[in-house]
Amino acid sequence: MIAQHLALAVPALLLGGAYLAQYGFGLYPCEMCWWQRYPHFAALALAALSFVASPRRVWIALAGLAIFISGLIGGYHAGVEYDWWEGITSCSSLVASTGDPLDAIMNAPLIRCDAAPWDLFGISLAGWNFLISCGTGVLIWALLAKSSKAS
Repeated sequence: MIAQHLALAVPALLLGGAYLAQYGFGLYPCEMCWWQRYPHFAALALAALSFVASPRRVWIALAGLAIFISGLIGGYHAGVEYDWWEGITSCSSLVASTGDPLDAIMNAPLIRCDAAPWDLFGISLAGWNFLISCGTGVLIWALLAKSSKAS
């Protein structure tokens, strides 16, 4: 089932890209970036569950909902980055838990939620998450609806 594979592949690829950006290119996530990751973790679990538990369509639909929710959070975050509205928070830091805690806090990079660290064609990572995740969530639901009519 295509919807099932999308529900598993899209959050896995988006999370993989986020971790590649973070650890490979030093684009550390702000607090709102983390908010976008949590629904993708849930979507992965729900999609994986759909391969082993019934009713499969329910787990796939819930995974699609989680993906869509991540997209909505990404849209909100993109609006904060583009100064369309004010965010709930403005900054966060990534604090390493090894060594001296005070030194880790004092030397942690300051990550702003209202400044996009990278963009492609003028669209930030949060904006891309909005487009991809909302589109994928709707596509999953459409595929599920189409397959239920065909049954």
